[in-house]
Amino acid sequence: MSADPNPQMITLALTGSIGMGKSTVAGMFAEQGVPVWDADAAVHRLYGPDGEGTAAIAGLAPVAIGPEGVDRSRLRAAVLADAALLPKIEAAIHPLVAADRTAFLDRMRAAGAEIALCDIPLLFETGAAEGFDRVVVVSAPAEIQRARVLDRPGMTEAAFAKILARQTPDAEKRARADIVIDTSGELDATRAQVAAALARIRREVRDA
Repeated sequence: MSADPNPQMITLALTGSIGMGKSTVAGMFAEQGVPVWDADAAVHRLYGPDGEGTAAIAGLAPVAIGPEGVDRSRLRAAVLADAALLPKIEAAIHPLVAADRTAFLDRMRAAGAEIALCDIPLLFETGAAEGFDRVVVVSAPAEIQRARVLDRPGMTEAAFAKILARQTPDAEKRARADIVIDTSGELDATRAQVAAALARIRREVRDA
């Protein structure tokens, strides 16, 4: 028997700057039984051979299209070569990603889920935060963030600075959050924060 639809499902948006441990925290929510939607995974699907995103990119940057759909390395090169291209890509792809997210939430609500989480790297930058019941921000001190990011293969100081320039500052993210998860400690400490956050949300809903 399928679960009863749950129109009162609580929606969580998870975000955080590069190197803050957002994907790890999303996995911890999943460990607690919370259904998780991943914006990056949605883009990957959209950029597949028959994806709607591939069709959109073909009209903007045909050089980026290969036999497997959008070749993201070619797309990055095209964006670097043409400063006017990125806004056009964002205008075409962001609505498709939002539609994929909405479809996920509709499925979870229909399945009777109590809580569902959406992992959205550019939550504030794309104005998506207003559509969620709670915003969860993953954060760590700047020196830890920097060390994590520069430890990635191929990452440079210049590339890191460029990425940060496009993201809402961490301090502003934390100020706008309902819940902040600090990832500067051990994984077990982070996992305990996730469990405590879920307990708090469930308590608030029960007492409302």
